[in-house]
This record gives sequence, structure tokens and C-alpha cells, in this order.
Amino acid sequence: MTAHLYRLGGFCARHRLVVLGLWVVLFVGLTAFARSAGTETSDNLTLPGTGSQNATDLLDKRFPDQANGTNPVALKIASGKLTDSKYKQAIDDTVTAFKKDPNVRDATSPDSSAGKSQLSKDGRIGYIALNLKPGPGGLSEEEANAIIAEAAPARKAGIDTAFGGYLGQKVSKPDTHDSEVIGIAAAVIVLLFTFGTVVAMGLPITTALLGLVTGLSIVILVGHITEVPTVAPTLATMIGLGVGIDYALFIVTRHRAQMRDGMEVQESIARAVATSGGAVLFAGGTVIVALLSLSVVGIPLVRALGYTAAIVVAIAVLAALTLLPALLGLLGPRINALRLPLPHHVHDDKPHGWARWARFVAHRPLPSLLIALAILGALAWPTLDLYLGQSDVGALPTDTNARRSYDILTEGFGAGTNGPLLVSVDLSAKPATADQSQIDDINSQEKSSEKKANDQATTQEQQLTGQFEAQGESPQQAQQQAQQQVQPGLNKQLDQIQQQADDQRKQADQPATDPRLQTLRTDMTKTSDVDSVTQPLVNDNGTAAVYTVTPKSAPSDRSTQDLVNDLRDNVIPKATKGQSMTAYMGGTTAGYVDLAEQISSKLVLTIAVVVGLSLILLTLAFRSIVIPVTAGLMNLISIGAAFGVVTAVFEKGWGEQLVGLDHTVPIVSYVPLMMFAILFGLSMDYQVFLLTHVREHWLEEHDNHEAVVRGLASTGRVITSAALIMVSVFCAFILNGDPTVKQFGVGMAVAVAVDATLVRCLLVPAVMTVLGRSNWWFPRWMDRALPNFSIEGEEWFVERDAQARRSAAGADGEPVAPGETRAKEPLA
Repeated sequence: MTAHLYRLGGFCARHRLVVLGLWVVLFVGLTAFARSAGTETSDNLTLPGTGSQNATDLLDKRFPDQANGTNPVALKIASGKLTDSKYKQAIDDTVTAFKKDPNVRDATSPDSSAGKSQLSKDGRIGYIALNLKPGPGGLSEEEANAIIAEAAPARKAGIDTAFGGYLGQKVSKPDTHDSEVIGIAAAVIVLLFTFGTVVAMGLPITTALLGLVTGLSIVILVGHITEVPTVAPTLATMIGLGVGIDYALFIVTRHRAQMRDGMEVQESIARAVATSGGAVLFAGGTVIVALLSLSVVGIPLVRALGYTAAIVVAIAVLAALTLLPALLGLLGPRINALRLPLPHHVHDDKPHGWARWARFVAHRPLPSLLIALAILGALAWPTLDLYLGQSDVGALPTDTNARRSYDILTEGFGAGTNGPLLVSVDLSAKPATADQSQIDDINSQEKSSEKKANDQATTQEQQLTGQFEAQGESPQQAQQQAQQQVQPGLNKQLDQIQQQADDQRKQADQPATDPRLQTLRTDMTKTSDVDSVTQPLVNDNGTAAVYTVTPKSAPSDRSTQDLVNDLRDNVIPKATKGQSMTAYMGGTTAGYVDLAEQISSKLVLTIAVVVGLSLILLTLAFRSIVIPVTAGLMNLISIGAAFGVVTAVFEKGWGEQLVGLDHTVPIVSYVPLMMFAILFGLSMDYQVFLLTHVREHWLEEHDNHEAVVRGLASTGRVITSAALIMVSVFCAFILNGDPTVKQFGVGMAVAVAVDATLVRCLLVPAVMTVLGRSNWWFPRWMDRALPNFSIEGEEWFVERDAQARRSAAGADGEPVAPGETRAKEPLA
């Protein structure tokens, strides 16, 4: 691989204008194409084989009108009632506008008989229930904004209006531009102090930005072919920006060091790509493998997040290996132009105090080891209380549509209104309608009510007749006057009794009155933490029914998850047993409960796959059994510390206000899984960079102690700079309003910071010093069986330089110094 990278770097340096031209065409073409196509992301939660997916599939097939549930349009006024005439007309006009929209299937007003439950007790708060034709994945942002604009009559009447459901979430995505700008600004500052020149600083920034935008354009285009989660572009931006700058930093650092030692520019570029570029390729490949390994989970959402992030990382690697050497070739010796008056920038690639630190740790390995483990253990301790759940829109910024709707509905109806559960029922036998006994009971009640009304009227008539006779009227006149006063009231009462009986007979003849469905509804209503259960809706052919269950607790509360499990495991099976029907619990809230359970069950498998693949790659790279195992363990320790901090901040609320939250939120179920894959891959960047240099010194002197010291001393500054950049980028995304993005930002920033300080600068050298020569133990049979390759290819250059010297000596009889050979030798 070293020879190929050497030739690639040399080619890009020599043909820099061609390479730059190809990158410009690629960048402009993909960006323009993606912009014209528009962003298509989806919040669909597909979980094959789960109860929530079974519920969705049943409704899609037999009851499509109810498959997507409803989207509430929250309405609130400061005083009065929404039923007052000045508000009623505005609500009616808004509902009419909604019904004319081609994407709206139905709109139910809180002022209608069907929507009477959509009005709060005091009448100040209510909501319009929107049933949309497109689902979460089929509704575009433009279509969502068009529907929101149709609520203008309500807004003009002074009604505070906000949209919830997936409609509100579609237009409530926090902007990431501020995070990107802050992250880049922080990276610029770190690079200026690292390189000491403006020109050198600009190279990693330029390479990373061009690679990031190109990668994101591909992700956007992929979203038109398959479903891409809404959070995917933000997550890919966070990772792509960090690794893009870091990868370029490693190569530029090597190139400047070689130029300072007198190497010719194009030769230096080729060697930097072959050496540090090899480490970049290996580290990037490890990140990509870790992200693609998420496919073993079998969850479409997680798989999509994995491969979209992998696309951006792959483009970042490609940019570092091709675009960057072309830029270096274009600049030539001007890479050190525009120097800044910073202290010690002339020696920016030398170890400085890192050598003293390395010797300090190497001379005190056991205390260093114990201190590092104690700190890491304390950071990881809260992980024992880690709870995988879902973060609802109640954690979004208060000015977003979804959050405003959440707050209004919570005030008027309780938090559970924001996360209704859908219970779909597969009816093997058609619902039973009323039998003759039910009709006879209604008829009997009707006759009894009529007799009671007639008796009351007769009594009243007799009393009035007596009163009129006492006033001097004849008996006949008195009776006529009494009948004139009593009869209209009696006729009205009899009409009401007959209408009520007709309604009862009609209702009794509806499929929803099937005793099986009513028994299930009654049992669910009696369940703890259930606020209400709607009457079942039955499809036209009587093969499916659906209920809406409103919990008392918020969607993100643990009690809601307990309710879902109780209904699934106890209430529903008991009510449906032997009734020729099967019920499934669905809806977004139940879907995230299923997601958490699936991730929990696959977490160990994912960890095993990612760690196993990483161990194989490290074993091949370092020809050692001990180093890959210790590296894997240390990575797990640093990731555990990150999980602990995330749990402490978001679940326990330790410093929640510092990250922009006003209350605790559960850890989104897929965050730890994604973080593990990403961080295990990213931590390999620094592991590979450090261990490669340690191995170089080990091969030179076979002195483990000195190899550890010199390896840490020569890489400390670069690793620290790279980590500062990565931490800055990740911390910038904590400003994002999405709590899920905040969790990624905190977790990955902590993990990288811990990995680059406690692990790489304390734990790794301490452990390697304690293990001594055992670090490099490798069975001979494995050495013979496994392919041999070097990450940074130093062995290849040693052999190549030696061969060049032999060739030169054979030509004129005099050996040529290695430095002269490299300077004069043409590029391969």
C-alpha cells in the first residue's frame, strides 16, 4: 500500500492543476445537483418484526386512513373560550382551508361533535386534528410549510397556533450553521498555534470543507433513493468536519517536518502521503468499518445513520490523499508564508515538554496507571444508571413549532396528549352487530320512558285543571287550557325519547359495539397511567379496528414505557385471548420503546463485531497480539467514560443548563450504539498515530522503554492539536437545539478529550512500560501466516533507499548519502 500511496501523492503533486480541476468539477457538480434536488429526509421508524411495525403494517393494509395517526394543531387564547363567536368563525375558516389542501385527508374541529374531546375544560385551549395523506417520510418541508400557512385565519383572530406531530417536527429542525461556524473558528485558532502560519493553517480547513460539502451532497442525493434520517446530515457534518481537519493535519505536519529537514517539495509530498497518508487511510478505514458494522443490528434507522456518516468519512479520506497533495504542490515552499509572531512556532513539530512528560510517566508507570484508571472509573460510574429511551419534542427550543404545540397541549390536556398510542386490531371474525335482545331492551326502555312522560303530563294537567276551575273556569274550559300548556312540552319530550332510542338502536347496530372491542377498551381504560381510550374505529369491511390510547405521562417518561409493556404483556393478551382477534401496540412512542429493546438486545453483538474487526486490523498492522488487545480495552474504557458523562448530564441533570436544556431527558436509544461505533473508530486515529511511531523506534533499537518515550514525545503535540480540533468541533454542536445532537456532541467531545489525554498520554505509555517486551509478542506461526504490511511504510522506504544507494554505488563506485539520493531521485 505504501508504494501505491507514494505514487498517488507524487501524481497529485505533479498534476496538481488537473487534480484540482477534477475536484472543482466534482464539488460544483454534486453541490449544484444536490441543491436543485432538495433535501429529502425521513423520520419513519421501520422496525421489522416488532409490535409497533405490525401495528403500522396492519393499518397500512386494512385501514390506511388511520395509519399515520393525527397531527394536532394546538390553539390557545389568553381569555374567553374558543367557542366564542369571534374565535369560532376563525377556527371554522381554518378547518375549511385545511380540508381544501391536497395533502390533508380530514380535519376535525374542536367545535364539532366529533371533536368535543379536543377542547379543554376551561375552553381556552383546543386543537384541530389533522389527518394527512402522506406519512412522516412522504411529507416534504415545502408541503408542511404550505399547510402551516393555511392557519392564517386563526392567527389573525388572535389565536396562538402551533403544529405538532410529524408535521410540526418537519419544520422544527434546529439550524446547524452556527455550530459549524464556531467549530471551524475554533479549529482555525488551534491550527494557527500549531503551525504558526496562516497558509499552513488554511490547508486542513480548505480540504475538510471541500470534502465535507461534497460528502454531504452525496448524502442528500442518497436521500432521494432511500430513506435518510433527519439527524443524519447533522451527525455526518459533525464527524466529517472533525476527521477531515485531523487527517489533513497529520499529512501537513509530516510534510513540513520533512521540508524543514531539507527534502525537496514534491518528494516530501509523496512521502507524506505514503507515510502519514497511510495512517490516515488506516484510521479512516477503521472508522468506516466500524460505521458499516452497524448493519449487523438489523435496524434501518441505525444502518442509515452508519452508512451516511461512512460516506462523509470516506470522502474526507479521499480529499486528504488527493486534494491536499495537489494543494501542497501548488503552494510549494510558500506553505510557510504569512508567519505569525507566536512563541516557539519555529519548532512546532518538535516534542518540547512532551519528552519530559513521557519520561516522567515511563519512570512511574504504576502510579500513572492507577491515577488514570481512577479518573476514568469515576467518569464511567454513572453509566450503571444508563437508561435507553427517547427524547420527545419537549426538549426542543421553545420557539419551534413542535415545542410550542407540546407546551400548549400539555397545559390543556396533559403531557400524554403529545405521545398517543395506537392499538390496531386484526379481526379474524367480523364484529358482531346488535342482536334482537339488545333491540328489545332499547324498545322496552323507550316505552317505559314514554309512559313515565305521559304519566307526568297527566298529573300536571290535572293540577292545572284544578287551578283554572278555582279561578271560575268551567271544567271543560279548564281542561282545554291545561292541555294547551302541557301538550307542547309532552310532544317535545316524546320526540327526544324517540330520537334517543333511534340513536341507541343505530349505535347498537355498529361494529364498534362488538362486545370483544368494548371489553378491550374497558380493560385498557382501567390500566394505570392511561388517561383515556377512544371508542374503536372499524374499517368498512370490518376486518380491522383502531383505538387511540392517551397516557397520563409524557412520551419520554419511563412510566410511559412501563405502560406500553404492561398493555402489551398483560392487558391486551388477556382481553383478546380466545376472541378471534389480535391486537398490536403502535405509534411513535411505542416504536421508540421497540427501538430501545432491539438496540439493547443487539448491543453486545455490535460491540463484538466492531472490536473484533479492529483487533484484526491492528494485529496485521503492528505484528503483535498484546498491543491490539490493550488498545481495544483502552478504547472501551474511554468510551465508557463518555457514556458516564452523557448519563450524568442528560439523565441526572448534572450541568444540564450548561448544554442548553431546562430539564433532564433520557438517552436516545441509538445514541450509545452510534457513539460506540464512531468513537471506537476515531480513537484509532490517535492510537495508530502513537503506536506507529512507538513501533518505528522499537524496530530501530528494540528498547521498549525508549520506544514508548520517544513515540509519545514525537506525537504528543500533534495528537493534542488534533484532539483540540475534534473536541472544539463536537462542543460547537452542543449549541444545536436538538437534544439528540447535544448528546452526540457531549459524548464524543468527552471521549476524544479523555482519549487524547488520560488514555494516550498517561494510560497507554504506563501500560506499555509495565508490559515491556511483551508488547511485541507475536507467535511465529501467525507471523508466517498473516500478510505483512506497515501503516506508514517506513520499512518500504528503508529498503527503497538502500536499493537506491546500491544502484548509485554500482554506477560510479561511490556510495551516495541517503539525503542526496532522496533529493535527486525522480518521483516514482
